[in-house]
Amino acid sequence: MTQQPVPFMTSDPLTSDRDDAAVTLARAVAPTAIPTSAPRLSVVMPIWNGATRLPSMIERMEEFLDSCPLSSELILVDDCSAAPTVRVLERVVAEDKTVRLVRNDRNRGKGFSVRRGMLLARGAYRVFIDSDLAYLPTEIDKIIDALEAGADVAIACRELPGSRYVTNSDLFGYTYARHMTSRAFNFVVRHALLPGILDSQAGLKGFTAEATEFVFPLVSTEGFGFDVECLYLAYARGCRITQTSVTVQCDDHLTTMHLARDSLRMLGDVARVRWRAWRHSYADVEATEGLTCVR
Repeated sequence: MTQQPVPFMTSDPLTSDRDDAAVTLARAVAPTAIPTSAPRLSVVMPIWNGATRLPSMIERMEEFLDSCPLSSELILVDDCSAAPTVRVLERVVAEDKTVRLVRNDRNRGKGFSVRRGMLLARGAYRVFIDSDLAYLPTEIDKIIDALEAGADVAIACRELPGSRYVTNSDLFGYTYARHMTSRAFNFVVRHALLPGILDSQAGLKGFTAEATEFVFPLVSTEGFGFDVECLYLAYARGCRITQTSVTVQCDDHLTTMHLARDSLRMLGDVARVRWRAWRHSYADVEATEGLTCVR
């Protein structure tokens, strides 16, 4: 496995200025000892429609978790999907009592759904993955290995030498366009917020329980740009971040992301995070009651 750690940061650009809503939530989910009955691994999948392919995607994830040596739970967060998807999810939960289903009261975006699932998770290791499984469930093993090796945060990175794309000739143009758009976006992110992070947007990331409860209460971005904010908070507070190689499987155009429109929105999210950091408007987690720095 190829891993690239981001150097530990000793400086602290976040100040003690408070965002009242963030602090209230942070106190509500202050980290506690993981109960002995809790699973070692939690996998969070944000869901928005996709009823046709969803059963096979969930089945593949369940098969992986059944074979995983760690005790586990699967959390499906439904972002107010249409009726066909709701029926699929209800059937899955009825057939497998180990699957937890959480529903948003309205469509809130991928960021909100992931944040909600990660904070409801009980595992010592908490991983979120895109529901289209462009990153195969077995890629989670690399994330677990990195966390067990001492990382606070482990992220899939499509830019590492060991990473590769698997696609067919019909989709090559689409896959290449997404890849180049991603590279341009990550160039901006590296220079604006996250030096050393080659790929902030891959839909496979893992956090320890402590890092989850340290970072996610303060994440406010609800759309696709939420990855940047959660990684910035982790990076700025000194979490050890490891990047792992990954195989990306692109076999169709199905995605909830609109390439041009959502790329512009994510750039707006980057600007907002940078502005909040410059204005010192993020809460100082160490000073928040019940929360302590993981490093």
